[in-house]
Amino acid sequence: MIHGSLCEICPRRNSGFCGALLEDVAEDARATAEKLQYQALRSGELIASRNQSSGDVVVICGGWGFRFLQTSDGRRQILKFLLPGDVLSANLVFEDRFRFPVKALTDAQVAKFPREKIQAKLFADKSFLTVVANIYIAENQHAEEMLAVLGQRSAKQRIAYLLLYLMKRISAQSVIREHRYRLPVRQQHIADAVGLTVVHVNRILGIFRDQGIIELSDGFLQVLNAVELERVGSIN
Repeated sequence: MIHGSLCEICPRRNSGFCGALLEDVAEDARATAEKLQYQALRSGELIASRNQSSGDVVVICGGWGFRFLQTSDGRRQILKFLLPGDVLSANLVFEDRFRFPVKALTDAQVAKFPREKIQAKLFADKSFLTVVANIYIAENQHAEEMLAVLGQRSAKQRIAYLLLYLMKRISAQSVIREHRYRLPVRQQHIADAVGLTVVHVNRILGIFRDQGIIELSDGFLQVLNAVELERVGSIN
């Protein structure tokens, strides 16, 4: 467990869910942040299990995570990649348990906000209600798009779509130079997100590299032909 306030030094302190939650006057926001519980996690560590009860709304502060479903035969479907500032499971705003397990993709840190305080602000602050509603809308939109991609698109299109989605999310948080993105996902994560085998993912990434579209290695995605990647991966 981490003590002290990561919120005080967080670069996303004034944006998204946390920004809307802690936008009160400085002293009140500082007092709220200082009372939070913070937890450090190692890469691959389970943050929450399915149906685990929780009295908190949990936010990832640093590093990456992912929400997933484990099937009865042992296969894994990644439902969403979680970046800093993301609520691990938006349903926790209203429900007292995780619907799906969550795992740390990299070394990560999370903060825990008491649900009762979240709900009190939700019903008292229209702007915060709008932020929470937008989180649900964005998650629903991505889930519906991913359903269409998995059901109707080729392997190349699935992977290109996922990369475009992650690029957009990374760009919203970081300054991107020379089309180079820090992307800590491995081929297994990509395979589990788009319903392919690792061998198939490796082959498609090799095709993209040979065609001069992207290169993915050492935790970085280098986009060489953004126009072609958009053509392959866009569903609009």
